[in-house]
Parts: sequence; structure tokens; C-alpha cells
Amino acid sequence: MDQFDQSLETLIEGAGWLAPLLFVLLHLFRPFFFLPVIVVCIAGGVLFGFIKGTLLSFIGLSLMSLVSYLLVIKFPKFRNKITRLKEKMFPGQTISVSQVMILRIMPFVHFHLLSLYLIDMAKSFKEYMYYSLLGLIMPAILYTAFGNVITELPWYLTAILFLFLGGIYLYIGKFNKTRNEENLVNLKKRNL
Repeated sequence: MDQFDQSLETLIEGAGWLAPLLFVLLHLFRPFFFLPVIVVCIAGGVLFGFIKGTLLSFIGLSLMSLVSYLLVIKFPKFRNKITRLKEKMFPGQTISVSQVMILRIMPFVHFHLLSLYLIDMAKSFKEYMYYSLLGLIMPAILYTAFGNVITELPWYLTAILFLFLGGIYLYIGKFNKTRNEENLVNLKKRNL
């Protein structure tokens, strides 16, 4: 990772005013280099500082969400591949938008998988982009600001962090399930 940061820093410094554009493009081409989101966002914080790095990461991740939407809509084979991954990771489970936002914070959850969930939940492209952009704010901020700290935490603190996020995820799931069941009961009462 240090070698990647040094190589990226040399490239960015040599790019001058094109550096922000190259960094945003790095977010788009990140999947081809098998780089996790967290690594690119950390590099943004190191190279551009917290504010500019967060903004550039948010722009890059937003464009990646747009690309995810286009890939899923335009290429059925890609959608089928992501759908198979969805069935492996969350078999027979539906998750809410809030849960997708929590999963976006977890660094190694597949980006396109979460985009597929949002696409399936959204009624339109506009709604998909709204939820997607909302869900990208926290990862851009957290990874840029605290990414380096998170990756250097001892294993037990990292495990506690993931357990905490997992607990929030499960709580939101139970809350949404209860609310949906109540809505169904109310709907049945109205129809009688």
C-alpha cells in the first residue's frame, strides 16, 4: 500500500492541474485495478487533504454509481453476474435503503452489488441516484479522514467496528420488517 501511495503521489504531483481529474478517473477505473474503495479514498486524503480529497472521492464514487446503473441496465450478462453474487451473499433476503447505506460504509462489500440493490428498490433513475449519492457521503468522508486509522487499527478493534456496523445493519432490518408487517396488517384492515 505504501508503494501504491508513493506511485500515486508521484503521478499526481507530475499531473499539475490535471491531478483532480486523474484522481476522479482513478475511482472509475478502480475495479480494473482490483483496488478497494478505501485505498483510493485514503490516497485522496493524503494527496489532496481532507476537504478536497473528500469532495473528489464523492465525485468519483458518484460517477461510479452512474456507471453501475448503466452497466446493470444496458448489459444483462453483467446484471446476471451481480444477481448471482447477490444470491450468494444475501440468499432470499431483501434489505432496505438504510441497510445499503450501512453496508456502503463497510470497506469490502462489493460496490456494484449494493448498486443493484438500490436499482431494484428505486422506482426511477432519479430516485436511484438520490439514494446512491446519499449513501456515498459517509464513505467518502470516513475513508478519506479516518481510512488510514481504520486500516492500522489492531485486529480486535477492527472486529469490534465491524460488529458494531453489523449490529446496526441487523437492527435496521428488524425495524423495517416490523414496520412492513404493520403496514400489511393495516392495509388488510382497510380492505375489509
